[in-house]
Amino acid sequence: MSNQTAVTEFLLLGFSDVWELQILHFIVFLLLYLISLLGNLLIITAIAFDCHLHNPMYFFLMNLSILDFSYISVTIPKSMANSLMNTRSISYSGCVTQVFFFLFFASANFVLLTIMAYDRYIAICQPLHYEMVMTRRACVQMAASAWVSGILYSAMHTGNTFAISFCGGNRVDQFFCEIPQLLHLACSDSYLGEVVLISLCVPLCLICFAFIIVSYVQIYKTVLRIPSEKGRHKAFSTCLPHLIVVSLFLFTGIFAFLKPTSNSTSDLNLLVAVLYTIMPSMMNPIIYSMRNKEMKHALSKLL
Repeated sequence: MSNQTAVTEFLLLGFSDVWELQILHFIVFLLLYLISLLGNLLIITAIAFDCHLHNPMYFFLMNLSILDFSYISVTIPKSMANSLMNTRSISYSGCVTQVFFFLFFASANFVLLTIMAYDRYIAICQPLHYEMVMTRRACVQMAASAWVSGILYSAMHTGNTFAISFCGGNRVDQFFCEIPQLLHLACSDSYLGEVVLISLCVPLCLICFAFIIVSYVQIYKTVLRIPSEKGRHKAFSTCLPHLIVVSLFLFTGIFAFLKPTSNSTSDLNLLVAVLYTIMPSMMNPIIYSMRNKEMKHALSKLL
């Protein structure tokens, strides 16, 4: 435990030692962050003020947008500030906070995506029961379960991660406090509990993903039986974006947590981290607004 308390700060990986490239990194991340922030805020505002979008699907989408811009706000602003101030440090408490909220928003996001798959399954495969199953109370309880499960999952992982002793220094080979990179700094005999915990959580993620896939297989079979081509296109337009978002979010995240940190290069670590920390939050508003006529109409009225 003495080695752990001796660590008062961590040094994050910089994108470059050249000042001009650090400024370029700041500008690029700022643009991506603003695109994500603006897109998600537009979706939240459009759903809140358009009475035609006050239904379960858009209620869950609004929650997803809240989680998305919160998720990207955990890591990107700190990285931009470090580049602008030409520093790489993050305090121990700041690292703990970053890990907690990153896992909180990420896990709640994935649970909510699973709930959204269930919503689409009921809407398309059992439309006569939709209003009875997806009541306002049921939707609020489902959304709340996503947030609460995210808090519990994050608290468990964060506590387990920072209970270990760090013997490998304080240099994190990533632009934020990523758990696999923190475990790489741990004493060889103190991080096995967190490794076991991650090994148990990955199958749960895959089970959720399998549930989503099974739901969409049933949806696909049902949609193919719709006689109207317009009806089939409308059903697919509400489901395909969700499946794209789930795949992007899940596989980049699992790859980041399961890849061997000792054998992977810093460039690969950065690329994968950018994919699963920035791209889902930035692409969700684009995918949902581009593929959904009701959302496009609401956004056009808002703008």
